[in-house]
Amino acid sequence: MFSGRDFAHAQEEPEAQKLPPIVVTGTKPGVKRGRTDNATRTARTIPRLVVYPTTPISGAGINPDKIPASLNLVDASQIKDTGSLNIGDALQKYVPGIVVNEVAGNPFQPNVQFRGFVASPVAGTPQGLAVYQNGVRVNEAFGDTVNWDLIPTAAIRSVTVVTNNPAFGLNALGGAVNVQMKDGFNYHGAEIDTMGGSFGRIQSSAQWGKQVDNFAVYGALEGLHDDGFRNFSASDVRRFYGDVGYKNDSSEFHLNMGAADNHFGATATAPVELLQPYWGASYTSPQITENRVGYVNLTGKVEATPTWTIDGSAHVRVFDQKMLDANPTGTQPCAADSTLLCFGDGSTPANGLNGAQLANPFNPGAVLGESDRTTTHSTTTGLSLQATNTDQLFGHDNHFVVGTSFDSSVTRFTASAELGTIGPNFVVSGSGIFLGQSGDPVSIGPVALRATSQYTGLYALDTFDVTNAFSITAGGRFNVANIRLEDQIGSALNGQDTYTRFNPIVGATYKITSGLTAYAGYSEANRAPTPLELGCADPAHPCIIAAFLVSDPPLKQVVSRTVEAGLRGTRDLNIGTLGWKLGAFSATNTDDILAIPSPVLQGFGYFQNVGSTRRQGIEAEVSLKSSTLQLYASYALVDARFLDSLQVGSNSPFADVNGNVQILPGNRIPAIPRNRIKAGFDYSVTDAFKIGGDALFVDSQYFVGDESNQAQRLSSYAVFNLHASYQIDKTFQIYARADNIFDNRYATYGTFFDTGAVPNFANGGAPFTDPRSISPARPRAFYAGVKATF
Repeated sequence: MFSGRDFAHAQEEPEAQKLPPIVVTGTKPGVKRGRTDNATRTARTIPRLVVYPTTPISGAGINPDKIPASLNLVDASQIKDTGSLNIGDALQKYVPGIVVNEVAGNPFQPNVQFRGFVASPVAGTPQGLAVYQNGVRVNEAFGDTVNWDLIPTAAIRSVTVVTNNPAFGLNALGGAVNVQMKDGFNYHGAEIDTMGGSFGRIQSSAQWGKQVDNFAVYGALEGLHDDGFRNFSASDVRRFYGDVGYKNDSSEFHLNMGAADNHFGATATAPVELLQPYWGASYTSPQITENRVGYVNLTGKVEATPTWTIDGSAHVRVFDQKMLDANPTGTQPCAADSTLLCFGDGSTPANGLNGAQLANPFNPGAVLGESDRTTTHSTTTGLSLQATNTDQLFGHDNHFVVGTSFDSSVTRFTASAELGTIGPNFVVSGSGIFLGQSGDPVSIGPVALRATSQYTGLYALDTFDVTNAFSITAGGRFNVANIRLEDQIGSALNGQDTYTRFNPIVGATYKITSGLTAYAGYSEANRAPTPLELGCADPAHPCIIAAFLVSDPPLKQVVSRTVEAGLRGTRDLNIGTLGWKLGAFSATNTDDILAIPSPVLQGFGYFQNVGSTRRQGIEAEVSLKSSTLQLYASYALVDARFLDSLQVGSNSPFADVNGNVQILPGNRIPAIPRNRIKAGFDYSVTDAFKIGGDALFVDSQYFVGDESNQAQRLSSYAVFNLHASYQIDKTFQIYARADNIFDNRYATYGTFFDTGAVPNFANGGAPFTDPRSISPARPRAFYAGVKATF
């Protein structure tokens, strides 16, 4: 089917719309919309063919009315309206079930949580969302982490959050985030956008696209510096994306490539006792992350016959990460002889790299710490091939797709720990002394690991139109994950694991009226344990998560079973177009994996299967769009609970004498707020002057470590933002925004810490008394910018 409305602006993507959510667009010279003298330059386009993705390869999209699941889209114009180079901001603003928290303490490294499932850059976070960029899975090979900072935001054409679909492969427990990038066929012209403001923020992006006959080229550059509002939290982002394309009447090919070199001060959580007098306080610094990536992706699409289309891709991706993480240490002067160092207690030797016990070079009374360094180098190659058929079946319209994918990754991971002292500003100064294997159980020491991951998938989906109004979808995907660990120092980490599973899908849609559709569906998905989790899964040998892997016991794969159903519709009113949706979902995980703190060694932990968990809830959204006014509001309820009894380690003040808390069936899962409310508006005062605002409310949540639900919860919060723009002429636009206008001091994430590890230097060296540690959100901020469109 076709949309009856042409594109609105040349350098902007289609204006926000909930239905239909994804567009495939051609271009035709000479077709223009009129404009006033103050309007932005206009596009040359033809009407848009509307489809919604059903597989990572976009060529398999179908009419959104036939998708037996919730529809969620963020398009380029919505991303641009946020004024942010962080894609997480747009996802949180426009997708009802998504909230963002800053576990890493940096806005460009967000945890993106959807329906209680997370895609996080923090190693050790159990991941539950698959993320794709132009059909390539970008969950990093070693820990399935997602480094959102590596995706060039200005070059994004659309983002869909796909639910209830196993075709998106491993890790799509709660769904998949499918990012499609711009190219020279769907973006013409040039744009430079520069913005600056609070906390030393300066950012700029430039993009350019051009089509010449059958060829097209597109490129985007982004750069950002932000000092951050917290100590030691500066960010530097540098990203590039480019695409060269060719297409004719029956085929289309693209070579796209990208690179990024980013540097972050990741300040993580801080004790509430430090944040009360100073909201920008940090705890144990430096915490620095350097991410680099380079990738090349070749895609092709060929219409083999009028009803058969073949899509394929081949990619290479190289990822490098260096992390420096200052922490308290288990190293201390020995009780019997203070001239020597012990680890974990006063009697177990702390050894150097040569295996001999370390002498104590530190002054009496010094507070010891350590700087943990890790490096991760992953090279991933992959191939995908897909065939789509639209022949009728028994005289009825039918859409059939079959495909396969193979990804192979080799990761080299290293870790080391340098002893040092913690100063009054909680900064660790190194000593040049590195720890060898130390502790009983052995829990720290240098690590050198080679991990090989091979993921193979075979999938098929069929959507059959029983009638013009009633469609059914069925299919599934078979996943094979082979993971091999090779210890480069000893043999403790050696291991090989293979995980296989077939995940089915069945669903149906019924178009009750032209503007009202009902849907229902059931699917299954699985997540194989990552090399990181397999290397740290022994309760008897805990490790500093993401740093010191110690053993390779088996873990079971996580399997999720999801049911969802709902209604969605649109209606044209005198004042504009009304769009709405209402749905319910329930996802039950078996053999869920969590990171568990060690009750034996503070600051250490391990990964463990924790039985069954369930995340269920409802999502509702309404929007009204006219030529001068756009309104939207949404509500999401996410109820996430443990279904089995389990005892786990915790720093909670309610832990027993052994440092454990008891999980009972029905306890809520920490860090998942129950209610989320979002609303916003945009109003055109004149053709040139526009204003808007948005609001977000997030309910209270339990602290991580309070799996027994006994402690005080992290408070709910509400935040309000305003923005405005003025189109000076056809080329220049100025704009401004104010975030958190009421300067609400709130936190997006909370956990517990060991109050006895380091003195509270901010309170004269007295002991900490409150074990709560939180991620403070950014205070009120103002930004202004100028955009030039050519």
